Amino acid sequence: MANIRSKEPKPGTLAVHGGEPRNKAHDSVTTPIVWSATYAFADTAEIERYFKGDIEREEYGRYGNPTVRAAEKKLAALEGAEDAALFSSGMAAATTALFELLKGGDHVVLTKDCYRRTRQFVTRFLSRLGIESTLVEPGDEAALRSALRPGRTKVILAESPTNPYLRVADLSLFARARDACPGANLIIDGTFATPVNQRPLDEGVDLVIHSCTKYLGGHNDLLAGVVCGRSGLVQAIRDLRGVLGAVLDPQSAFLLIRGLKTLPLRVNRQNETALAVARWLEQHPRVRQVFYPGLPSHPDHAIARRQMRGFGGVVSFRLRASARETSRVVDACKLATIAPSLGAAETLIEQPAYMSYFELTSEEREAIGIYDDLVRLSVGLEDAEDVIADLEQALSA
Repeated sequence: MANIRSKEPKPGTLAVHGGEPRNKAHDSVTTPIVWSATYAFADTAEIERYFKGDIEREEYGRYGNPTVRAAEKKLAALEGAEDAALFSSGMAAATTALFELLKGGDHVVLTKDCYRRTRQFVTRFLSRLGIESTLVEPGDEAALRSALRPGRTKVILAESPTNPYLRVADLSLFARARDACPGANLIIDGTFATPVNQRPLDEGVDLVIHSCTKYLGGHNDLLAGVVCGRSGLVQAIRDLRGVLGAVLDPQSAFLLIRGLKTLPLRVNRQNETALAVARWLEQHPRVRQVFYPGLPSHPDHAIARRQMRGFGGVVSFRLRASARETSRVVDACKLATIAPSLGAAETLIEQPAYMSYFELTSEEREAIGIYDDLVRLSVGLEDAEDVIADLEQALSA
């Protein structure tokens, strides 16, 4: 029998299937949960070696934890990054990174369809610090280049695929724009893709952000976020994490490590199911339009085929229905659960007009592209036939 350990691991598999020395604590196969806020030093000489960087160890819970660090190493390996820093949520990862990279007088370029709360943080809160921003349409290279302010633009930020229309950013286009603006860093939110489907660092991106709450954790039981990239850049963001305090607890890090072990299996299954569901929905007479990058009808299908290894587990679609009729379809689902998240083992469904944008009027929602008849479906691990049957009975109800 061949020695399977002698084979070269595929890209992105090291963090999932091993590649690290055996855990020292009790020779545990799984990474132990280290519940400690404080770590003892043997003597002053050890303190000196630690602060000089001669030894790697923990000092205080806000600056690091062995379980959290083990998860960070696995995430870095998945993304092909030099380093990764974990946070208490995806938004904590995004805001800490932006705080580290920006100061008063700087400028940010971000796409209009990037995550709503990230966009809100940049346009509402960073503006109070004298940081300006420009929003551009996704895929508009001319608009992107004209938005750059050489010497002042320090961050270019995009999400790919986006929420809820699954737009796919041409990462090579964004990298060229970054290269034309010395001193700028390109950040991609890759939550919807996961490292299984897309590795932005391979395309020249500087930093990748994930909400680990979604696919990376994969079980609707933890909140976490991560920043992956070059070691020096990530370390600077980690240092600021120690000041701001948005640290991840060891229990969540343990759950995240457990979720990563099945990540490729889960994502590949969700890729297959979502594509089957999207194709079925596109043929349904009550469906106005389907948004899924795996469909030739999607505006970014060609980019997705070139740049991604799979198209993800989220399908969005518009119905030929009013707001209330759309709600009745969502309410009629029996397998799909009404909930605001995505990327887990369970199929989740929501009507964004009510779940995420309830405080806006129909006119205000439509102005930003959120229609009352829009539905977002995040497929889980159920059989594709069962998900389709659930949608069929709901659309017929």
